[in-house]
Amino acid sequence: MPYARPVLVMLHGGTGDGPAERTLAAARIAAARDTAVSAIAAGFEAVIIATDSPRAFDPVPHGGLSDPDTPGEPFAFGPRLRGVIARYGLTKPAVMGSGSVPLLGVSELALVVEQLESRDARFVTNNFYSADFTAFTPGEAIERAGDLPRDNFLPRRLRDNAGLASVILPRTTATQFDLDTPADLAVLALDETLSPALAAALPRAELPLAPYRAVMRILCDREAELVIAGRVGAVTWQHLERESACRKRMLSEERGLATAPPGYRPRSVLGFLLEEVGVRRFVARLCELGDAVVLDTRVLEAHLGIQPSREDRFRSDLMQPAGIHDEFLRKLTEAVLDAPRPILLGGHSLVSGGLMLLNDIAWRENDRRLGIA
Repeated sequence: MPYARPVLVMLHGGTGDGPAERTLAAARIAAARDTAVSAIAAGFEAVIIATDSPRAFDPVPHGGLSDPDTPGEPFAFGPRLRGVIARYGLTKPAVMGSGSVPLLGVSELALVVEQLESRDARFVTNNFYSADFTAFTPGEAIERAGDLPRDNFLPRRLRDNAGLASVILPRTTATQFDLDTPADLAVLALDETLSPALAAALPRAELPLAPYRAVMRILCDREAELVIAGRVGAVTWQHLERESACRKRMLSEERGLATAPPGYRPRSVLGFLLEEVGVRRFVARLCELGDAVVLDTRVLEAHLGIQPSREDRFRSDLMQPAGIHDEFLRKLTEAVLDAPRPILLGGHSLVSGGLMLLNDIAWRENDRRLGIA
């Protein structure tokens, strides 16, 4: 029987078997459980968990059901989503990955439900150009959306190919923060407002929290300067301009890298510097530019044309060079650990919602320290 009301589809899979990958997967599962509970409270009729690891969600949260992947069948986002929508007769689906926008609460999800209950054909997303969460009506619009290699493309395909009107959620920390890498775990570990379940899933002893705390102090210091480099978007820039006290030295490059067309060759100003002076001097130069650095390492990797394993990337984010097989990433992580300034390493989520959340946490701690209610 088709679902007439909004239904949340959560995809969880391909998390990997490395220690750092398992650490992130455990947090994503905890975040997904929290989101499922919030979705039901917000008015979603059900939550469907499409996963290659159904046991990870046993027991399934109240109001949810598990839709296991077909054994041996390679995952493809578009066909998998179309299959779920058709199988359950979803007329108002919302789709997200496990761990995506984990700070979305009942109020934000209730706003999505309100939009989906409209009679007009529309979609709701947290980011039009690189979505982590997209809800739409009617569900059959997915059949007109065209090729969907990953969830980031969904809003554009729904507008351009299916003709749906767009509704963009307010650009807040809750709608922009994503749980993509261990760097995001480190930020979350400093947040005292988390649910008990999500807080318990964070391996604080394994996370390099000291440099994050140092960056928090800098964000509240008018005399300090923070260097931010990578795929930094206007939302992050505007948030920090309004909400942080320090000076910001921002280098934004290779925005849209994840959705670049085949054959695209990424080029980075910092990548050229790295090639000229080597890893150690590169890190030293970065430290001359400010009191701390937040670095999206994926841009450097793309510039150099290297593709470290996900486990290597995650170990670098965790500041664990001993377990990294890729030579460049291992040397970069070692140099960062020896650097005279605190440096945070991560991906796009770190220099977007991660930095926004870190700033919010910093001011809460600052106000508490100063005795401000």
